[in-house]
Amino acid sequence: MDLIMPTPSENNEPDYSGRAAPDIRILVIPGKAGGQRLDATLAGLIPEFSRSRLQAWIRDGLVLCEGRVLNDPKMRLNGGERLEVRAAPPPEALADAPEADIPLEVVFEDEHILVINKQAGLVVHPGSGNWSGTLLNALLAHDPALAEIPRAGIVHRLDKDTSGLMVVARTLQAQTDLVRQLQARTVKRHYAALVMGNPPPQGTIDEPIDRHPVHRTKMAIIAGGREARTHFRVLERFRGCAWVECILDTGRTHQIRVHMAHLGFPLIGDPVYGLRRSLPIAEGFNRQALHAFQLGLRHPETGRELLWKVPLAEDFQTLLSALQQSLAD
Repeated sequence: MDLIMPTPSENNEPDYSGRAAPDIRILVIPGKAGGQRLDATLAGLIPEFSRSRLQAWIRDGLVLCEGRVLNDPKMRLNGGERLEVRAAPPPEALADAPEADIPLEVVFEDEHILVINKQAGLVVHPGSGNWSGTLLNALLAHDPALAEIPRAGIVHRLDKDTSGLMVVARTLQAQTDLVRQLQARTVKRHYAALVMGNPPPQGTIDEPIDRHPVHRTKMAIIAGGREARTHFRVLERFRGCAWVECILDTGRTHQIRVHMAHLGFPLIGDPVYGLRRSLPIAEGFNRQALHAFQLGLRHPETGRELLWKVPLAEDFQTLLSALQQSLAD
């Protein structure tokens, strides 16, 4: 949920559609390499690539000998072979590639902004370990002109496994305006959450958040960290858990997840901040139970106040319905 600031086959032929073409290297294996492993020999002949990357290329079928794929890094060479190495671009080269096969639910669209309902499991922006298959790749396929906008117009994030509403800018002017609205905290973001335990009827969590000092992939309540404020109210109570609405004043990474866990009421299904134990009824719910169901902002061009609401994600609604039914039983 962090604010993002803008800045001005059968024939052995892999399919490179939508990706950068490989750099093809033709190598003749010297006789003295006879008996050596394929990966070790390639590492000596093209040392600009790491051995682990060469091994990945071999396993991916990118090393051929007279048209035959060599896919075992440990195979021994005889010497004298003529190899074709298709040096695939690094994963980060795919970060800005349009990908039309990623589902994209557009809730609102005009020439200035897009509002989308992001599905759980979709990473918003490319990064280490997720250089493709992201919301950014889907946006570039939906509107190629977004390639001219920093980060394809993305101005804020949802966690990979959080579903719900996001706004995307389609012009530089709209992006600048939306960032200013986020900074001024006039964008209204409401989330539905299912939390463990029995929280108070309502409250405000005003605790600073920053990177965990030891576990760097996690966030934590840190004195002197970035200001973070979450309002919450209980919508419905169940046995051992509650349905809660959370409203953000700020948008720090993992904010709702960290804040509710800090109070002792972690989100159901949260693999990072949740409890090891879970409710039997929630078994099989494999993500944090968090959905951005309402988004309000001022249109960056017209100034008109706009509000969107979407239903709960299907898996969230299924779990909620099961909890409600359990009260009736």
